[in-house]
Amino acid sequence: MASIAIYSVKGGVGKTTFSVNLAWCAAAISRRETLLWDLDPANGSGFLLGVDAKKKRAAQSVFSRDRDPSKLIQKTEFTGLHLLPADESIRTLDRQFGKLGKKNRLAKLTRDLGKHYDRIVFDCPPVLNELSTQVMRAADLVIVPLPPSPLSARALDQVVEEVRGSGKGHPPILPVMSMIDMRRNLHREAREAHPDWPAIPLASAIEQCAVMRRPVGAFAPRSPAARAFAQLWTAIERKLAKG
Repeated sequence: MASIAIYSVKGGVGKTTFSVNLAWCAAAISRRETLLWDLDPANGSGFLLGVDAKKKRAAQSVFSRDRDPSKLIQKTEFTGLHLLPADESIRTLDRQFGKLGKKNRLAKLTRDLGKHYDRIVFDCPPVLNELSTQVMRAADLVIVPLPPSPLSARALDQVVEEVRGSGKGHPPILPVMSMIDMRRNLHREAREAHPDWPAIPLASAIEQCAVMRRPVGAFAPRSPAARAFAQLWTAIERKLAKG
C-alpha cells in the first residue's frame, strides 16, 4: 500500500480535481484497489464523484478510538474506487487530536485501511495545523499543485517547511504545475523554469468534471487533460517504486 497526499497551503489550486482524477487513474489505469479519503470539510471529492456524505459529523468520528472507519466508506460507480467522504465536522479535528493525544492517529488508520487498499489518496484542506502534520506523517508522497504565480512559489516553500517539520523520514514532494496556459507569458516562463515538473493544462474538460460529476478520464478519455493526468499518475507510480 502507498498513500499519496494532494496538498497545498493555498486554496483554489486544483487539489480536489487532482485528487479525484488521480484516484480514478489509480483504479482505472493501474487497476489498484483505491481509497480516496476526503479531509476537506467542503466534501468536494464526494461531489465530483457523485457521492454525498450519509451522516453529518461522521467524518470526525472516523478518528475516535472506537469507530471503524471502514464502515463509513462508500462505493463509487467506478470499479476499484471507494470514497471516505468528509463533512463539516472535519473542522474540529484539531481539538479532537488534542484530546486523543495521538500524534500518529491518521498514520495508524491509514495502515489499517491499507490492508484492504493498494493506494490511498488524501484530498487535503489548505491548512497548516495538526491535521496537516498528521497527513505528512501518513503520506508516502506529497503532490503539490502549483498554478504559475509568485504566490504559488511561496506556497511551495511553506509546504516544504511543513513536510520537513513532520519528523524524520518525511515523504518526498512532487510539485506539479496546474492550470497551465502556454499562450500566457507568465505560464511559459514558469514552464521553462521547471521543465522537469509534470504539468496539467488549463482545459475546459477539467472544468466539466464539476458539471459531469465524473473524472475527466471517464467522459473525455482522449482529451489532453485526461492524457496529462494519466502521465502524472505514471510519474507518481515511478516515484513510489523508487521509494
